[in-house]
Amino acid sequence: MIKIIIGIVVLLLLLMVGIIFFDTHRFVTKEMTMRSEKIKQDATFVVLADMHNKSFGKENEKLLQKIREIDPDMILIAGDMLNAKPGADFSKTAAFLKRLAEEYKIIYGMGNHEHRISLYPEVYGSMKQDYWNAIKHENIIPLVNEKIEFEKNGIVIYGSQIDKRFYKRFKLQKMEESYLPKLLGECKEKYFNILLAHNPDYFENYAAWGADLVLSGHVHGGIVRLPFLGGVISPACRLFPKYDGGIFREGRSTMLLSRGLGSHTIPVRMFNPGELHVIHLKSEK
Repeated sequence: MIKIIIGIVVLLLLLMVGIIFFDTHRFVTKEMTMRSEKIKQDATFVVLADMHNKSFGKENEKLLQKIREIDPDMILIAGDMLNAKPGADFSKTAAFLKRLAEEYKIIYGMGNHEHRISLYPEVYGSMKQDYWNAIKHENIIPLVNEKIEFEKNGIVIYGSQIDKRFYKRFKLQKMEESYLPKLLGECKEKYFNILLAHNPDYFENYAAWGADLVLSGHVHGGIVRLPFLGGVISPACRLFPKYDGGIFREGRSTMLLSRGLGSHTIPVRMFNPGELHVIHLKSEK
C-alpha cells in the first residue's frame, strides 16, 4: 500500500514538473473585438506585456513569426519588457523590439520595472540609458504620462506611469479621484481612449477617468493558476487577486488584462502559459 501511495505521489510530481516545463516555454494567442461609434477606421493591435527578457525560440523567432501572421497595424506594450535587477541582461528583448520596429510602429507603455530603473540610478547605474539606447528606433514611441492621437482612426492612446506607492505589497493604496486627471489630463469624449496602465488594481479609477479600453499586465495571471480557482497570488503578495487575467468591465470601460509572456524571480508558469493578445477595433458605423 505504501509503495502504491509513493508511486502515485511520484507520478503527480512528474506530471506537475511536465506542466510547469510546458507552460513556461509556450504562449497562446487570444483575440478580442471591440466596436464603438467613436472609431472612425478599423484597426488591429497586438499587445505585449510582461515579457521580462523571455525568448520563444532562437532570437524570439516563434513570437515574431506569429506577429507577422497577424500583421497588425501597430504593437502596444503594457510594460515590464525587461527585468529590473542590477546588471540584468535585456539583450533578447532589445533585439526583438528592434526587429519588430523594422516592420511595425510600437507604442511603449511603462511598467514598474521600467519605472524602477529610472528611479534608482544609485542601484541600477546606467541601466536606464543603456536599455533605451539599445531599443532606440523611430518606430518605438515611449509614452510616460503622455498621449498620441490617431485622428484618422478616432483613437487616442495614453501611457500612464503611476507612482511607486501604488505598487506596495500586501495592502492596496488609495488612488485619489484627482490623481489621473492631474497625471494624464482629461479624456476627450469624442475619441476612443486607450490607456496603457500596467497595474490593473486601479481599474475602477481608470474607468472613472474615462478610458474606453485599458490594457494592463503585472499580475502574470496570478503567477500560478489553479483550475476553477484562477490566479493564486499577485506580485503584491495578495492571495487570489480580483484581477488576475482576462477581460473585465466597469461601466462603459473594458480592461484587457494580459497574463504576460514571461516571468521574473521565480521563472516558472503553471496552468498559465504566456499570452499574446490581438485586439480588433471596429467602427459601429
